Amino acid sequence: MDFDGMRDLPRALREALAKEFRASSLRSIASSQADRGLTSKTLFELDGGHSVEAVVMRYPDRSTLCISSQAGCPIGCPFCATGKFPFGRNLKAHEIVEQAADAERVLAAEGRRLSHVVFMGMGEPMANYHAVVESVRRLSDPELLGISPRRIVVSTSGLIPRITQLGEEKIPVTLAISLHAARDELRDVLVPINRKYPVQDLVDAAQTYAERTGRRVSYEWVMLAGVNDTERDAKELGSLLKHRLAHVNLIPFNPVEDTPYHAPDRASIRSFKERVEAQGLNVTVRDTRGREADAACGQLHERVMRTRVPVS
Repeated sequence: MDFDGMRDLPRALREALAKEFRASSLRSIASSQADRGLTSKTLFELDGGHSVEAVVMRYPDRSTLCISSQAGCPIGCPFCATGKFPFGRNLKAHEIVEQAADAERVLAAEGRRLSHVVFMGMGEPMANYHAVVESVRRLSDPELLGISPRRIVVSTSGLIPRITQLGEEKIPVTLAISLHAARDELRDVLVPINRKYPVQDLVDAAQTYAERTGRRVSYEWVMLAGVNDTERDAKELGSLLKHRLAHVNLIPFNPVEDTPYHAPDRASIRSFKERVEAQGLNVTVRDTRGREADAACGQLHERVMRTRVPVS
């Protein structure tokens, strides 16, 4: 995303444009890599001084961008690095799309193309609803990046009114629910917005979305040792999602400093997966990409911001 790449323009004009204008409102201020270059994270500074992360994950059959929708996050989940800093602001639609445009540029230089986008970076996408929906429309526009809505995932911690609204948009994205617990007592702690939108109401709204769009809902479950990985949790999860258009995605916890949580061992994760599957649900364990690249949401931001003066 720079004027020098506009080779149909004279060099002098390209140089003049570069002096007077910016091709992007985002400025890369830090980056990290992992998995022998297959995972890369970039920290972008926004106008006004706030910053957001974007993560590119390269697979043999696809390239996926984990995109941010807010600078910071107002939800305050205690296991998430993003929530440790004060909430900044909502991103504008063009700032969301520019993260994808930057990823597309990087991937094109490698002979790849951006094929999938997941709104699972910094922020609660449904709390920035209009900009997120507009960015989805732009991302899927054949004249722009041309990413199929079916290859776009929009996650939420549980803003039920926005889930209902999204189901009426006629953009068949996959809905992902950041569930993490199947009973209110525990989810009230792990996902504080549950106190406003209880888990049963949330799952009912997600099922309505699935029926309206024909798209199976993904339920995200960050595995926290001794917290939500017990036999009881597996039974409650199976009971909650039984007979629903649901897929369970288990996510081994990426360590975050100054939190009491840690990931279960592989045997515990496998046992939990088998218990949920035994109740008739489809379950996968997410590929743990980028552990050495500040992989958990907000970690690169946290590391860089510790050395900087806070934005007022």
